[in-house]
Amino acid sequence: MKIDIITLFPEMCEAVLGESIIGRARKSGAIEVNCHQLRDYAFDKHRRVDDAPYGGGMGMLMMAEPIALCFEDICKKNGTRPHFIYMSPQGKVLDQEKLKELAKYDSVCLLCGHYEGVDERLIEEYIDEEISIGDYVLTGGELPAVVLADALSRMVPGVLSSDECFELESHYNGLLEYPQYTRPQVWHGREVPEVLTSGHHKNIEQFRRIEAIKRTAKKRPDMLQKASLTDKERQLIEDAEKETKTVKE
Repeated sequence: MKIDIITLFPEMCEAVLGESIIGRARKSGAIEVNCHQLRDYAFDKHRRVDDAPYGGGMGMLMMAEPIALCFEDICKKNGTRPHFIYMSPQGKVLDQEKLKELAKYDSVCLLCGHYEGVDERLIEEYIDEEISIGDYVLTGGELPAVVLADALSRMVPGVLSSDECFELESHYNGLLEYPQYTRPQVWHGREVPEVLTSGHHKNIEQFRRIEAIKRTAKKRPDMLQKASLTDKERQLIEDAEKETKTVKE
């Protein structure tokens, strides 16, 4: 997987993506991340990449040509056209299903917006899709780009120790992750569930599955509509809901 990021603040992106698991994955060659300074493609000595919007209004707008030149240069260097994503509050909100979809690409390019956004003509001609990380507005697209790059990278083979590291986590399979425990076995009078210390792998797997369903039903019941559940598991949810209703009454 190759990830290119077009940004006014490459150091900001590198500060996050150069550390921890993603940083090690880059060094090992499991993924390739390149942060491109958009101002390198500006036309004047002041390296301006923005201008006032036609029709007036507050703020400045990022010009189309520097972005187009940068993206075309990336295409030339890569030898192929990456899937081009504009990090925008107007885009589809990022979720695990979208990440699974993006993980199928060999390369993606992320555009970090600023000011009042980007010239619409650039979006129409170059951008494949717009993605948001939530229904709110940030000062720039760097944080959303880093979030997407991190979440996407960890699904690439070789970044984590095994696929189970992300396949069993919250959202990947339509459920929240089951509760986890570590030493000591008793902390503040609270003991680790006995089944987890039994060494019986099948029972542990069943326990975790049930706890994941119960946790999802409690915290994110909306997710259960799309989750793949057996009739027995759905009955478990109904019983838990009845029990909760009885306690409240």
